[in-house]
Amino acid sequence: MRVLHHWPLDPGSRQVRLALAEKQLAFELEAVRFWEAPDDLLALNPAGLPPVLIEDATGARLAIAETRAILEYLEEIKPDPALLPGGPAERAEARRIALWFDRKFDAEVNAFLLHEKLEKRIQSLGGPDMEAIRAGRDYLRWHMDYLSGLLEARDGLAGPRFTLADVAAAAHLSCVDYLGDVPWDAFPPVKAWYQRIKCRPSFRDILADRLPGMGPADGYLDLDF
Repeated sequence: MRVLHHWPLDPGSRQVRLALAEKQLAFELEAVRFWEAPDDLLALNPAGLPPVLIEDATGARLAIAETRAILEYLEEIKPDPALLPGGPAERAEARRIALWFDRKFDAEVNAFLLHEKLEKRIQSLGGPDMEAIRAGRDYLRWHMDYLSGLLEARDGLAGPRFTLADVAAAAHLSCVDYLGDVPWDAFPPVKAWYQRIKCRPSFRDILADRLPGMGPADGYLDLDF
């Protein structure tokens, strides 16, 4: 049995879920409240963070922690369909953009918007800081402008194919979109790209995510938003 320990609005967890679905690998989900530092999660990943993928198909239990490690592992055990296709230069570009989201977008957008509007609420850390939210929205518009430039010349973020760059971007943006903060109409190339992503079968479970007492913003479910 393959089990993914995840949290629904964790961008890393969403990346792994998308990759598993794209590769049509069966798996079950186990939600974890990572901010409570549960012992079972710490035993799987000393960093205490999702995602963690458990492989038990061969009888030898294997725990793989951290988003990049899991995605590279999946690419090796199920190379078709490839999420790192093309030649070395195209694969390097896909890795670069994926890391852009995991580092720069996470630090400049998620650290403000997801933290202030979501993490503070579920962890009872007090009310949101509106100045921080404004900063996150400003950073988000800068990132959207950068993505628009890429997508004016490419069908996907890293080139003509769907890659881990698109997986990473879709995972991060979908979390912010759950909160209703993405200004899609101001950035038509990114909106058109995301509409295509939302139509992929691998995205259906992502759109079905719900947090208790905090449903998604209007338009989150719509394929033609």
